[in-house]
Amino acid sequence: MRLYAQTPARRNRQVLGDLIAAALVAAAVWFALAVRETIMLLAEPGRKVESAGDSLAAGLGNAGDAAGGVPLVGGLLKRPLRSAADAGSGFADAGQSLQDTVGRVADLTTVALIVVPVAAVLLLWLPWRLRWIRRGVTVRRLLDAPGGADLLALRALTGPPGDLLSVPVPAGGLADAWRRGDQRVISDLSRVALDRAGLRP
Repeated sequence: MRLYAQTPARRNRQVLGDLIAAALVAAAVWFALAVRETIMLLAEPGRKVESAGDSLAAGLGNAGDAAGGVPLVGGLLKRPLRSAADAGSGFADAGQSLQDTVGRVADLTTVALIVVPVAAVLLLWLPWRLRWIRRGVTVRRLLDAPGGADLLALRALTGPPGDLLSVPVPAGGLADAWRRGDQRVISDLSRVALDRAGLRP
C-alpha cells in the first residue's frame, strides 16, 4: 500500500495537502492553548481572594485562641473572633470556587477550540487521502492480475480524451488496436491509466 503517488505532480499535491492539514491542526491546538491561558488570567482574582481569606482566617483564628486565654472574658472574646475566622474561610472557599469555575470554562473552551477545527480538517482531508490510497491499491492489483493491462487500457480509452494525446495513434485508431490486442498500444494505454492514478508501471 502506497501513501503517496509515484508521479511528481500528484505526489507534490499530496504532500502539500498533508502539510496544510498538519499546519491547521497545529494552529488550532496553539490557538486553543493561547485562549486557555487568557481565560485562566480570570482566575487570578480568585487566587487573591483565597489567599486573603486564608490569611484573614488564620489571623483571626490565632487572635481568638489568644483571646481565649484572657481570664473571665476569654470565652466572650473568642467567639466573635472565631466567627470572623469562619467568614474568612468562606472568602477563601469563594476564591477557590471562582478558580474552579474558570478552570472548567477554560478546559471546555480549549476542548471545543481543538475538536471542532481538527474534526473539520479531518472531514475535508482524510477522505480525499483515503480515497486515493484505496484507488492506488485497486489499480495496482488490477495491473498485477491476469489481463490487468488490458483492463487498464480500456479504462484509459473510456477516460478523458485529453489523457490520450500522448499515445501514438496507429492506423485504425486506438480502440481498434486495443480490440486486436496490440501489446504496444495496450502498454501505452495502461501507462496512461497508471499516470492518471499517480502510479508508475
